Formats: sequence, structure tokens, C-alpha cells
Amino acid sequence: MTFGHELSLVFWAGFAILSFIIRISSLLLIPRRHSPSTATAWLLVILLWPWPGIIAYSFFGTNVLPKRRMERHNAALSRLQDFRDRLRAHHPGAARPTLPPSLAATANLAENLGYLNAVQGNSVRGVTSAEEFIEDLAAEIDAATSEVSLLYYIFNDDIYGRKVIDACRRAARRGVTVRMLLDSVGSRDFLRSALKNDIRRDGVNVTEALPVRFYRVKAARFDLRNHRKLAIIDRRVAFTGSHNVTAPSYGRCDRMLWMDVSLILEGPVVRQLESVFLEDWYVETGELLDTPHLFSPPATPGNACLQTVPSGPSYSTENYQRLIIASIIGAQQQVTITTPYLIPDEGMLQAIEVARLRGVKVRLVIPAKSDQIIVGYASRAYYSEFLRRGVDIWLYGKGLLHSKTMTVDEDLGFVGSSNFDIRSFSLNFEINMILYGAHENAAVHRLQRLYICDSHRLTAEEWQKRGHVSMALESVTKLLSPLL
Repeated sequence: MTFGHELSLVFWAGFAILSFIIRISSLLLIPRRHSPSTATAWLLVILLWPWPGIIAYSFFGTNVLPKRRMERHNAALSRLQDFRDRLRAHHPGAARPTLPPSLAATANLAENLGYLNAVQGNSVRGVTSAEEFIEDLAAEIDAATSEVSLLYYIFNDDIYGRKVIDACRRAARRGVTVRMLLDSVGSRDFLRSALKNDIRRDGVNVTEALPVRFYRVKAARFDLRNHRKLAIIDRRVAFTGSHNVTAPSYGRCDRMLWMDVSLILEGPVVRQLESVFLEDWYVETGELLDTPHLFSPPATPGNACLQTVPSGPSYSTENYQRLIIASIIGAQQQVTITTPYLIPDEGMLQAIEVARLRGVKVRLVIPAKSDQIIVGYASRAYYSEFLRRGVDIWLYGKGLLHSKTMTVDEDLGFVGSSNFDIRSFSLNFEINMILYGAHENAAVHRLQRLYICDSHRLTAEEWQKRGHVSMALESVTKLLSPLL
């Protein structure tokens, strides 16, 4: 036996021993750090591919944020508690509306989870057209006299994004304070462009949210993203929903258009949204912005009762997931969900099952074609379970349905940035709005009906005819769904 052959045997023996140690260590440690479904998915990956699996786990295996970020988050929440108390003292009617018992229970749960209470006296207008959204946003920025705050996951320098960029530059040149907080991954092209430096010279303050660094000083893992969509102008009007600042094709070559919905808001809820921006800005920059205006009595330009629900890994619970599950279980007549990505966890599956057993009609409106292959197959893996439970599945065929909405009965609705998947519930920073009352939710119901009119209802017979390759891919991606 040659020396080279002996060295090769020693190498492979060492490799096998270390692989065995990785597998055993993972079995001992990973279940202690994760829920059973997430732990099972990670263990499957590591047991099959020890070295690639453990490397992936080291980068993506924890959603615990660094100490500095958590300290800033807790400090911001303390200031937020002061804001809530003083708002109630100055304007008790707006801070504590009277709601029916079922809605009051939802409002109380949302407040305990997201630290912001339901507020009365708002005006709300929905916008679905990307062109109208951009035109309205640019017009409000052009009318700004004091302050513009933008927080977006995707901000592109295309024909739509340039309208907002130009409006921000004009605002900064006339002395308006303009702050842009953009996600490091979603807005990567713009943040790496020369245009970013150009608008900074005009006075626009551009900051990167959750910057991606190899040593991850500011983020616990590379794929923890700030997925929020939020604009606040002059502390008077706010935009939030699912629109990003980009063309509705999102730069895709196939020209498939994204179908979104955003809310344009005025009233006390604008201050709640501003508090979310102020927290994110402080966490990223360490800068505590002046907020005395938050404690003065707010204007009440309308009658809508709304509530802001921020969520993300800095909170101790999966805020939005808990709220969605409780709302589905409490439904009396119907639940309708529209989302581009539907990967339910066990809690959501059980909530839907309970609703169906109680006779509640459940409708899921999902794109017929997904823009993400793996996520698309993972979502399809749950169709059989939904159909078996008597859930109506509608496949939207006029583009990629990107609107994230849920209505429960006639008087409870949710609109925001969060998808109905495990990633949005536990990993992304999201922001969602609750609408209370039949009048406030009428427009959301109309929008959902329009989506259904442009959709094809999937039947169990049709679904059983899909190919064996699709079934195999669904099975594999379903096992990995807690990691997607």
C-alpha cells in the first residue's frame, strides 16, 4: 500500500468520523433551539448532507438578533409605551374606541402582541394600480413641507421608481427632511448604484436596512429581511400595503404583472405607522429622532377604526401568525385569504380545519403561476389537505397576485406586507393593518371578489390528475417548507 493511498484512507476515515459527529451533535442541539417542524427539516438536511447542511445552518439556522439590535428595539418599545399612555390622556376617544365584543377581543390581542391599540377617526382609501400608487406617492412628496419618511423592501431605479426618486430630490432641495430606509437585499441594485450617491448630495438621507455582511455584525442571518412597505409624509398621510416602489413587472422578462393593494391613510393611525418607522430608523442608525408631535392630540379626518400590527424576529412571539390563527378560529361565516405565497404551519392548518368543522366557508385565492419555483411547489404541497378539508382554492390567472389580504365575516379585515407563510410569520419584519367594521372592509371584500372573478376554482378531481414529477417535487419541498 502506497503512502498516498494510506493518506487517502486516513482522510476519508476522518471525514466519515466528523460527518458522524455533525449528525449526532445536530440531533442533540437543534431540537432544543427550534420548533419540532423546523428542527425536523434542518435535521433532514444535515443527516442527508452533513457538511453542506451544517454550513447552511450556521448561516440561516437562527433568527435570534444581535444584542445591540434587541437593546434598541426594547428601548423603542419603552418610548412607544409612553406614546400610547400620553395619546390616551390627550385624546381618549381616538385611543380607545368602542367595539363589539368579538372585534374588541381581536383588538386587545393585537395590542398585546404588537403594542399598538386600535384607533378611531381615520380616513382610508385603497389603491390597486401600481401607476396610481406611484403617482399618488410622488404627488404627496411634492406637496411635502417638512418631512418625508420611506421604508421599502424593494426600491428600484426604473420608470416608476424614478418618479419617486425625483420627487424626493425636489423635496430635499427645498429644505424638506427626506429619509429613505431600504432593505439591503430587496433594494440591492439601487443601493449599489451611483444614483444613491447623487441623491445623497441633494440632501436625501439613504440608509440600508439589515445590511448583508459576511461577519453579520448587524443581522443574525443573511435572510432576515425588512419586508415592510411604508411611506409617511409630513406626519399627516401614510401609505402602507403590498406595493413596492417599482414597476408592476418587477423587472421580469416575461412581463407578468404583480397585482398589489395599498392603503392611503390619514388620522391617528399615521402616528402609529410613524412610530414603527422611528423604531426601524433608530435600530439601524442609532439616531433617536425628535417626537414631541406624537404626543399632541391627533387630527381625526374620518371615522374608520384601524390598528397597526408590526411583527418580526425582534418580538417575543410570532405576532401576525397568532393574530391570524385566532381570527380564523373565531370566524362565524367566512374567511377569505389572498396571498402570493401560502405555506401554512401546523397552527394555521388546524385553525382552518376548526373553522371548516364549524361550518365556516374558507376561500384561498393564490396565483396560478408562482414567481418562485421552490416556494410554489411547497405551497402546492398543501392543496390536497385544503381540498380534503373542504376549502375553496381559487387560482388567479391574470398575473401574479401579490396582494396580502384576509377578511373574516363582514367586519374584520387585514391588509399589509405579510404573506401567509412561515417566513413572513417568523423571519421577516412586516407591517399589517387591521380594519374594523363592515363599512371599512367593504372595499377589501370587493377587491377579493374581483380576484375570484379572474380566477379558476381548483377541484379535487383536477388536482389528482397532476403529474408524478409534480407530486415528487411537492413532497420534497413540503419537508423543507419550515425553512423557506
